[in-house]
Amino acid sequence: MTPAMATRPESAWERAIARLSRRDFSEAELRRALGRDGYAPAEVDAALLRLREKRLLDDARYAGRRARRGLGERGMGRLRVRAELRARGVAARTAESAVAEALAETPEAERIEALARAWWRTHRSGEPQARVRRLAGWLVRRGFPAGAVAERLRRLFPRDTEGFGEIADAPEQDE
Repeated sequence: MTPAMATRPESAWERAIARLSRRDFSEAELRRALGRDGYAPAEVDAALLRLREKRLLDDARYAGRRARRGLGERGMGRLRVRAELRARGVAARTAESAVAEALAETPEAERIEALARAWWRTHRSGEPQARVRRLAGWLVRRGFPAGAVAERLRRLFPRDTEGFGEIADAPEQDE
């Protein structure tokens, strides 16, 4: 028996519980992790089924928590949150539902404005029009739709958003 095997829990169930005690996982993430740990697919399936039955593994709940945290605490836009959930193996419909629920709690326009004001206070150098363009790019990279960013920045900085049409006309990279 190798040292790694001596410390490894006896079953995929125990390993899954150990992993879930440290952080949340989507079902797909946990499946991949257990597979990397060397558990047989049938044992992984049985462990995941048992976790779902005991309500210890629930992609909808997982997606909801991650979406609320992403949109709220982490200051990300819906496009980025949705993409991150999909990358973690959450089904498209589940991810979309979680993002919609989180947006009901944290309106996107308010988040854009709060982030824009904070960014503006810390980035004081340069001409105002150039700063607004940089700010818009930063917000779009955070996952906010370009149209929503342009609309909110036009309201916040009406004198400095001339020639801003190209931002609002940019295609939204929605999956």
